[in-house]
Amino acid sequence: MVKGRIDMNKTASSTKDFTATQNACKLCSPLGAALVFKGIRGAVPLLHGSQGCSTYIRRYLISHFKEPMDIACSNFAEETAIFGGGANLKIALENIRRQYAPAVIGVATTCLSETIGDDVPMFLREYRAMFPGEELPPVIHVSTPSYQGTHMDGFHGAVLETVAALTANPPAAGKSRINLFPGMVSPEDLRHLKEILGDAGIPATVLPDYSKTLDGGLWTEYQRIPEGGTEVADIRRSGTAAASLEFGRILAEEKKTAGTFLEKEFNVPCRRLGLPIGIRETDRFFDALTAVTGQATPEKYIEERGRLTDALVDGHKIVNLKRAVVYGEEDLVAGVVSFLAEIGILPVLCASGGKSGRLEKVIAGIFPDYAEKGIQVMDNADFVDIESAAQSLAPDLIIGHSKGYTMARRLKVPLVRIGFPVHDRVGGARILHLGYRGALQLFDRITNTLIERQQDESAVGYTYM
Repeated sequence: MVKGRIDMNKTASSTKDFTATQNACKLCSPLGAALVFKGIRGAVPLLHGSQGCSTYIRRYLISHFKEPMDIACSNFAEETAIFGGGANLKIALENIRRQYAPAVIGVATTCLSETIGDDVPMFLREYRAMFPGEELPPVIHVSTPSYQGTHMDGFHGAVLETVAALTANPPAAGKSRINLFPGMVSPEDLRHLKEILGDAGIPATVLPDYSKTLDGGLWTEYQRIPEGGTEVADIRRSGTAAASLEFGRILAEEKKTAGTFLEKEFNVPCRRLGLPIGIRETDRFFDALTAVTGQATPEKYIEERGRLTDALVDGHKIVNLKRAVVYGEEDLVAGVVSFLAEIGILPVLCASGGKSGRLEKVIAGIFPDYAEKGIQVMDNADFVDIESAAQSLAPDLIIGHSKGYTMARRLKVPLVRIGFPVHDRVGGARILHLGYRGALQLFDRITNTLIERQQDESAVGYTYM
């Protein structure tokens, strides 16, 4: 952080300290909401605010996923900021409807529209009244002012509002399906989760599912709305599911989520798990699937678990007692730290831009003696603060997304890239974090990163372990 002095009354005797954020370890709330809407089949995200917000979010998502990204905008200008954006929003909705024929429109409000107090629900009612008797696509509104939250707040808020909007009157159905709310994971993670459910013969509604929309094949011509995504019909019947599984130790402390909404409104039991990273949390995921459905864990994944444990034995001498800095979304940090505890790496600094205040409690659940071990926990963190703390902790590696690259470069510590965003490498969308398979890949990357550093720092190098 950069500390300075501000003179409130133009006198030297009445100054106050202030802190300015230079490089926050988080992204804006509407980005998370837009990502959710990209994971619903036929949906178009619409930002109610200035064009710069949608341009920034499109550019950020494109850089990570390497896919085209249509995000509509109500295009605020000076006059709109003064007199309100109702007219702009209605025009934007009608343009989207006419040009895209969407199944759903997801409206996320930006800081500007939130600050001036635009009554978006009223605008949406007025828009519907303009077309009496005409069938309009569902419009889902989520409030996402970035000054009150991070991209994760926008993400989980959009999932909640989607479920609340589309399952108001669920059709009758048998309770054979489950709902899976995996959180903000990679397309490769989503594909792996669906593979697990398919192998176990468990029908499920995964929300959101951008495994194809944001990591698809090569097109012969441009698609305004890419194929893929969670079916609207499946979301509508999520209130009839046998159970909901919701990933996130930090999220589990929230009083209202998609899972708790369905539990309260439709008596769908909700099981809340940590992100299944590593052996312990993946075991819990498979145990939960068995408890809910009665289906035993397929032999394929028992074998994957065996390969993972064998690999941990093989590489234990390389990773044991190493020190790591971990940063990113709170739930991802918690999942990675849980895995590091299994393989003998000490996470000397666990940092996130999240502001829930729960990260320390979760880390304490993994390392009850974390204070004695010298583990520092930072939330609402800036990379200036993270780097300052890391300088005295002598880490052997850093684990996080690309926004920490310049810090890692200055500290001369290797960076293992995970999560979002990964802007300085290809394949960010194809990083697998979850399951035994994801843990095995992460372990190999961590172990090889440590080996490469030893080789690079060696005076003579070596070609055999």
